[in-house]
Amino acid sequence: MRATVKGRVAVFHPQGFLDGNNAPSFLTIEDIKATEALNIDMLLVSLKKVIFFNKNGLDVFIRLLINIRNQKHIAVGLCDYDSAKFKTIQTFYGSNLNFSLFRTDKIAELFVSTNKSDSKTVLLYNDDPSQRSAMAIELFDYGHNPVIAQTKKEFEEKKQSPDLYYAIIEDTYLGLFGQKIATRVTGNAIIYTIANFLDAEVGNTFNIAYHNNSLNVGFRLFIFDAYKVVSMNVHALNFFTKLASSAAEYNATICFVGLTFEKTPITFKNDLEDAGMLFFDQMDDILKNKNLLQELGGSSATSSKNVRMLTKGLINELPGLVDATVSTLAMMTNAKATKESMNIQTLDIKESKNQYASSIGFYGDLDGIIILVFPKDIAKKACELLIGEATDNEELILDSLAEFVNIIGGRAKALLGDKKNRVDITLPRTYMDVNSLMEMAQNKKGVQVDLSFEGSHFTFFLTR
Repeated sequence: MRATVKGRVAVFHPQGFLDGNNAPSFLTIEDIKATEALNIDMLLVSLKKVIFFNKNGLDVFIRLLINIRNQKHIAVGLCDYDSAKFKTIQTFYGSNLNFSLFRTDKIAELFVSTNKSDSKTVLLYNDDPSQRSAMAIELFDYGHNPVIAQTKKEFEEKKQSPDLYYAIIEDTYLGLFGQKIATRVTGNAIIYTIANFLDAEVGNTFNIAYHNNSLNVGFRLFIFDAYKVVSMNVHALNFFTKLASSAAEYNATICFVGLTFEKTPITFKNDLEDAGMLFFDQMDDILKNKNLLQELGGSSATSSKNVRMLTKGLINELPGLVDATVSTLAMMTNAKATKESMNIQTLDIKESKNQYASSIGFYGDLDGIIILVFPKDIAKKACELLIGEATDNEELILDSLAEFVNIIGGRAKALLGDKKNRVDITLPRTYMDVNSLMEMAQNKKGVQVDLSFEGSHFTFFLTR
C-alpha cells in the first residue's frame, strides 16, 4: 500500500477489516520505508474505508507509525473516523495514547506549519482543557483563528452555524509529538508531558529554545507530567539535572509529578532533589494549592540578570507589531485607539491598580518580548467576546486574556513571517498583579508605546 500525499501530510488508506491477522498485509515495513524519501511533516492512517477494527489490528499500524516517528520526528496518528470509533480508540489505549487523532484529514492539515496559507476560522472544543489549550496554541501559531468553546453547551450552540467556520474540530487529540509539548494552566505553570523510557533522546525532543524563552517571558514554574514514565537512564538524569541548575538564574522551580521509582534507581531522585527538583504524587497537589503555587513561582516572576539590548531589526518591526496589537484589541473591544507617546526606556507603569498584564515572546530569526498592560475594563471587554458572557471571575478573565494574547502573538508571527522571518511564539504569561510584571521587566530596556482606548490607558512594550 502506498501513501497519498497532500500538503505535506501522507495518508495510508486501508480497506475492510483490520485485525491482528490481516493488518500486516495492508501495511508493511517496505511501505513505511517508502515514506522516508517523502518531504512530509505528518503520517496518518485513514479509517474511512475500514469497516471493522480491533486493538490487535490497530497495534500493527501504530508500531510502524511510531517507528517512523522516532526516526523522522514527525507527527503520526489516525484520521477519518466518527465519534464512536474515536471513543473506541480512546478505550483501547487509555493513558497509553501517545499518537494523534484527527477526525478528518482536512483538520489534520491545519496542524502542519508548512500548510499555512490564508488564516482559517475554526471552531474548537475538547473536554480536556490541556488538549484544548494545546490545539489552540498550535492553530494560533500557524496563523489560524480558532474560536474556542469553553463548555460542551457553548460548542453545541456554535455548531449550529457551520457556515461561519472552515472546520469544526472535535473528537481530535494531539499526541506527544505535537508542535508544542506545553500547555498553560491556572497559576501560570507550564506543563511538559513525558512518557515511556527516558534516555538521551529526551534532550533531542525537548524544545530547549522554547523553554529558555518561556523563562525570559516570565514563567517561573515548570511541571513535568511523568505519570506515563516507566524509567530513565543516566543520560536523562544528566539532562534534567542541568535543566534544574540552569533555572536557578531565574529563581524558577521545576517539578516532577507522578514519577514512580519502581524501575528507576532511588538515587536518581536524590540527585535531582540535590539539583533543586521537587517531586509530587498528584498534579492537584500543586495546581489546587494557591499558597504553594505562589511559593513555587506560579504566581510571581523574577528578573534575569541577563539584560539584552534591542536590535535594529527588532525596532524596524515595531510599527507592524503595534498595529497588529491595536487592530486586534479594537476588533475585540469595538473601541478606537489613539497613540499618546512612544519612547525608548525601561517599562514605566504610572498606575498599577485595576490593571492586568501579559507577556508573550517570539524567537527564531528575530527574538523579542511583547508586554501588554490592560486596564481591567478593557480586559473584561476583550474576554467577554471569547467566553460569550460578562464575568468578574478573575481566574476566568486571566485564562481568557491568555487566549486573547495568543491571538496577538499569532498575528505577530504571521506579520514577521510575511517578511521572511521565521519565528516561534511562547505561551503567554499573565499577571493579576502588575507589580509582579515589574519584577520581571525591571532591567529590560525597550520601546514603550502608550495608547488610549476611549479614555482608558493601555501600554504596549517591546523588549528582549
